[in-house]
Amino acid sequence: MQEYDFTRPPPPPLSPYRSTRRPLALFYLLAMLVIVAALPYLVEHVQYASTRGKLRARADTASEELAKLKDKAGLVSLVDTSRVFNLVAKKIEPCVVHIDVEQLPGSNPDEIVFRMPGGRQVMQGQGSGFIADAAGHIVTNRHVVENATAIRVRLADGRTIESVSLVGDDELTDLAVLKIDAPDLSVATWGNSDELDVGDWVLAVGNPYGLDRTVTCGIVSATQRRKIAQTSSYQDFLQTDAAVNPGNSGGPLVNMFGDVVGVTTAIVGRSYQGISFAIPSEIARRSFEQIIKNGRVERGYLGVGFQELTPQLIKRLGLATDHGALVNRIEQGSPADSAGIQEGDVILEWNGREVVDPTDLALAVAGTEIGSKATLVVWRNGERQTIEVTVGRRRHGK
Repeated sequence: MQEYDFTRPPPPPLSPYRSTRRPLALFYLLAMLVIVAALPYLVEHVQYASTRGKLRARADTASEELAKLKDKAGLVSLVDTSRVFNLVAKKIEPCVVHIDVEQLPGSNPDEIVFRMPGGRQVMQGQGSGFIADAAGHIVTNRHVVENATAIRVRLADGRTIESVSLVGDDELTDLAVLKIDAPDLSVATWGNSDELDVGDWVLAVGNPYGLDRTVTCGIVSATQRRKIAQTSSYQDFLQTDAAVNPGNSGGPLVNMFGDVVGVTTAIVGRSYQGISFAIPSEIARRSFEQIIKNGRVERGYLGVGFQELTPQLIKRLGLATDHGALVNRIEQGSPADSAGIQEGDVILEWNGREVVDPTDLALAVAGTEIGSKATLVVWRNGERQTIEVTVGRRRHGK
């Protein structure tokens, strides 16, 4: 039998919290560790959000001010040119990105070569681009990301995106489209390059020599510049005197409303010499839309070789004009072959539009809907003839 000592004071009652005190302490300790570990991440993202908010507010305010400066003809008043430049720069700034790439040697003219231990070369290139839609598609130059083994995109708010995919590119226009997955993106607005005139003000925005979102100004010096850059065989460049240097490639050229009217792509020489070139927005936008849709650009195809008219040829052929494209080759089985176009024909018109020169005709053919009927006017045996041709599909890269 168990004996009890009734003279000993009873033990103190058990605290209802004793059993939970240790787990609670562990919980608080773990919570503190999580907070400490996550704090830099949270602070960083708060900073990004704050920067993004400030940039967006500035851009929205600039857009509103630019709208107020439009006169009845829809043009920006340049009474205060400096003020307009300031507003345009603020509007486009959040949309411009810095692109860093690692790539195979010789791909990017803006590349920097590093030598690693053992003599191995690492090529690091850089360029610019702009966010073209809310889905995260970015327009840049093909030569910026050509043969890239890694691509990083740095946004205006300071975020660096490591996961970047190449949606597609177009060798003939030297354009490429990248894709990032990131929230709260500021999107650039496409403008119409066909509305530009020589003498119009434009701003070039990019990252020359790694200097983020550098803004330079100039005027449109010329339009329809061709046979300029080896990086593009589908050329109809805008020429400007806005300062452009290595690192600007792929950045936007904007008008006085802050709308993208061109994609900076080439300069004369290795550094700025007063002449720079941009792909017109009407060409870039069409290529962008096709790459998004098909992963590549589809173009019309005729299947002929051209040469320019010389004064001697014009006289010998009895032409009353110096415009046109002389056919010097017909590809067997091509749309031109099937339509009866012959070597020696001079194509004067394409779908009712006068043909200026071979490049002008190539651009017109490329922009015609595949499978559609096109009407040509040719000069043959001293007289004008009309020919109908079914436009084919140009082979990729040709």
